Amino acid sequence: MKAVRIHRFGGPEVLQVDDVAKPEAADGKLLIRVSAVSVNPVDYKIRQGGYPKVTEKDLPMTLGRDVAGVVDSAAGVFAPGDEVYAHLDWADGGYAQFVLCAPEGVAAKPFRLNMVEAAAVPLAATTAWQGLFDHGQLKAGERVLIHGASGGVGAFAVQFARIAGAEVIATSSAEETERVRSLGAAQVIDHRAQKFEDEVHDVDLVFDLIGKETQERSFQTLKRGGRLISTVEEPDPTKAAEAGVTAKRYMATPNAGQLANFAKLIDSGQVLVTVAKVFDLDQAVEAHRFLVDDHPHGKVVLKVGP
Repeated sequence: MKAVRIHRFGGPEVLQVDDVAKPEAADGKLLIRVSAVSVNPVDYKIRQGGYPKVTEKDLPMTLGRDVAGVVDSAAGVFAPGDEVYAHLDWADGGYAQFVLCAPEGVAAKPFRLNMVEAAAVPLAATTAWQGLFDHGQLKAGERVLIHGASGGVGAFAVQFARIAGAEVIATSSAEETERVRSLGAAQVIDHRAQKFEDEVHDVDLVFDLIGKETQERSFQTLKRGGRLISTVEEPDPTKAAEAGVTAKRYMATPNAGQLANFAKLIDSGQVLVTVAKVFDLDQAVEAHRFLVDDHPHGKVVLKVGP
């Protein structure tokens, strides 16, 4: 089968299409014939050598953390031919024609979505949900500030927070203001023209998808007892203590129950999925360059099969 792998760390040019053996179902895992796989920031972090779990001893490795496709070999509640979408462990590798995945990361594909759209959901949606609710403890009536609201994770976060009954304040570029507002943000701040810390105060939760100075400035927006949750870097514990808030970084973990819930929300029309651009599997180099250089508003997806 074809798989896109890295044999060394570096720029997009280190991605190469290899002929590798088709995996065989084992240890209770499902074998999925991949129709599409999304491209996420974690993929280029791994490629660059900036992901702490991956070292040179793990190379060569196939990238890709979420896929949509058809069950080839069954396990658990699934049968061959079932259409599924899946959140993969970092070592499984979805940039391939077939992939193995543990059942705890697999759910039935939302019927409203095609395979390309479905592949755009698992990692981004799980990251948003777990950040807001599992780690951020967001509740109805609270105020949440979401940074990077027009991106893949951010767009899901805005919608999930709205559905939960929170007041959503978001930062994005000016050209994305109306789209982010349409997803459920009550207030959208242009991060280029406005200082968000001058515009908003006393929020219960900051969901940080940007890091660096954006994260540091965010402490000024929180009420005492609030929470700052980040996907990108560990918050400064000294600043958190001074602000009287809790702050942490987390990484999303596969959760089939949450994937099943996302499918219900999507199929009921409560959650929309945005795909920015689609590439073929053998265009992974171009896809990575697009993701890094163009900062797309929405998900980037590789089409693998039917």
